[in-house]
Amino acid sequence: MEVKSAVFVVSNSEVGKCPKGMLPEFAFIGRSNVGKSSLINMLTNQKQLALTSQKPGKTQLINHFLINNEWFLVDLPGYGYAQRGKAGRSAIQKIIESYILERPQLTCLFVLIDSRHEPQKIDLEFMEWLGESAVPFAIIFTKIDKISKSQLAGNAEVYRNKMFETWEELPPLFFSSAVKKEGREDILAYILSILPL
Repeated sequence: MEVKSAVFVVSNSEVGKCPKGMLPEFAFIGRSNVGKSSLINMLTNQKQLALTSQKPGKTQLINHFLINNEWFLVDLPGYGYAQRGKAGRSAIQKIIESYILERPQLTCLFVLIDSRHEPQKIDLEFMEWLGESAVPFAIIFTKIDKISKSQLAGNAEVYRNKMFETWEELPPLFFSSAVKKEGREDILAYILSILPL
């Protein structure tokens, strides 16, 4: 898929204020500082479509970007950022859950995982909830340029084994580096393959 245009449309904290119409939506989510904004910029070939920050927890709203006038890329807030405080985390969780459960246009949710770390309880529990809620999702391992290929293979295998403890079948898995633009074609090809005709 060639991304010919990527335009910011709206940010909001309420699912009811998301764009009208039934264009398919592909949303991106992950723990804070997983490299979500960098990945979105890499996929769309734009340097600052999604604002990146060294400070975790930058995204706090539902951000819609119109791609090729055909579908929306949705940037969701990161989950599990401890320094937000309990009330802040609860508010963000409500925004995330309402979008995921109440937005029929959501075609696939991409869950971003930092490839450098062992399976995190918060990620596993989040994906378990997605499965229980029958939400279609895929996993993207990010920052693969930060580790060796053998480390990546080992970490991915540990993740697969951990998930197979509770999953009969795993969702699609992708590997990406925003720095080296790795994984871009695979992710965009997958989006194209499940775009409703």
